[in-house]
Amino acid sequence: MANIMRWGGADITEPFRRFLEGDMASWLRVEEYRDAAAMVVKAEVPGVDPDKDVDIESAGNDLRIQVRHEERSEHKDKEGFRTEFRYGTFSRTVTMPGPVRESDIRATYDDGILEVRIPMPEQTPGTASRKIPVSRGTGTVGQGTGSTGSTGGTAAPAA
Repeated sequence: MANIMRWGGADITEPFRRFLEGDMASWLRVEEYRDAAAMVVKAEVPGVDPDKDVDIESAGNDLRIQVRHEERSEHKDKEGFRTEFRYGTFSRTVTMPGPVRESDIRATYDDGILEVRIPMPEQTPGTASRKIPVSRGTGTVGQGTGSTGSTGGTAAPAA
């Protein structure tokens, strides 16, 4: 399994990577979609205090969401006292749609739903995709100016 991870590295999507590594328990499940103006990431995280339990960081084109959850219950009756607790840290890293200023990212928490809105970067003429033509010829890449690859020098006779 480790060989697969070394071979695939960053090409493997995070959910699949976590599955292969057996790390699904600490994985924060999210809904991710794009609307006209923003990429939206939503996570259902009821019972947390967003001021204390939620950390959102951006690094390059990655957005990391980390949520700490602690739940405790106590039961008292005639036969005794019992407490139960569950706790853990859940995280998820999503790739943002391009370079985004951190100050433009908005996060809200309402009724147990954490929503992060990342504005879609504006397309400038230099960032639009375009098709690169492929020329045919016997020349080497980077030499000459014509499509045949001629360098303007003397050609060696063909064998």
